[in-house]
Amino acid sequence: MFLTEFISYLTLEKNYSKHTTKAYENDILEFSAFCLSNYDISDIDTVEYSVVRFWIVDLSERKINNRSINRKIASLKAYFKFLQKIEVTEINPLSKHRALKTAKKVEIPFSEVEMENVLSQIEYTEDFEGIRDELLIHVLYVTGMRRAEVIALKVSDVDFETMTIKVLGKRNKERIVPMLAETKEKFTQYLLDRKRLNVVVDDKFMFLTKSGNKLYETLVYRLIKKYFREVSSKVKTSPHILRHTFATHLLNKGADLNAVKELLGHSSLASTQVYTHNSIAELKKVHAKAHPRGNK
Repeated sequence: MFLTEFISYLTLEKNYSKHTTKAYENDILEFSAFCLSNYDISDIDTVEYSVVRFWIVDLSERKINNRSINRKIASLKAYFKFLQKIEVTEINPLSKHRALKTAKKVEIPFSEVEMENVLSQIEYTEDFEGIRDELLIHVLYVTGMRRAEVIALKVSDVDFETMTIKVLGKRNKERIVPMLAETKEKFTQYLLDRKRLNVVVDDKFMFLTKSGNKLYETLVYRLIKKYFREVSSKVKTSPHILRHTFATHLLNKGADLNAVKELLGHSSLASTQVYTHNSIAELKKVHAKAHPRGNK
């Protein structure tokens, strides 16, 4: 099996994150264990589609949802495609496989009222952490940055002269996001307060813990949950919902879909269009209210 080479390919050539490559590796190892246990196959490189189909059935019988099954099969398909690339095999047994049907995942964004409440009504503490938390929520909402992107944001990425923020997205793809005047003020205040920290370990990164280290993913998630619990009854409150909210509010106000795509750092419009369902609902209301035939 060429798993080590495949993971190196994903890391070095495709620029996939450690989290993503680990998911690919786990999926392939899981399939390999299934083949060994059920078919005494120790090398999956020449396996036939019928074996993959039985794995899908096994996963389904173990109550694994279709979305997760599709992800596992996508990992396997990518592995076989890699084997073709390095000419280990000529045929990808999954070349004609069709993904299982899945229910559309609808994520409900925060309303404008909820965002106004969390940014203006909550009394953040006046110490370093309070100033940082308010800025963090503000930045996630007004830029649409991903959690990993805001964690990786460096002080040098924020340009106060051009009023722009350089964001390093997935697969090391850079994009430039405009900065609001309010955002500049909040960054300025935060950086002044940050200088008062006793120790700064990760100096180049913008957002730090009170001990001077770079923020980490679970802390960002906990902070969002903590503050939005005060203003929202939504079950799911996460940094990604803020990204979803950013896109939805822009589209509701008439922003061009292509412009939102660029701001989000999506490679295709298809990725951005998942955010349009709420905007369409809003447009329906406007259409029914404003059109001369709307009340007929």
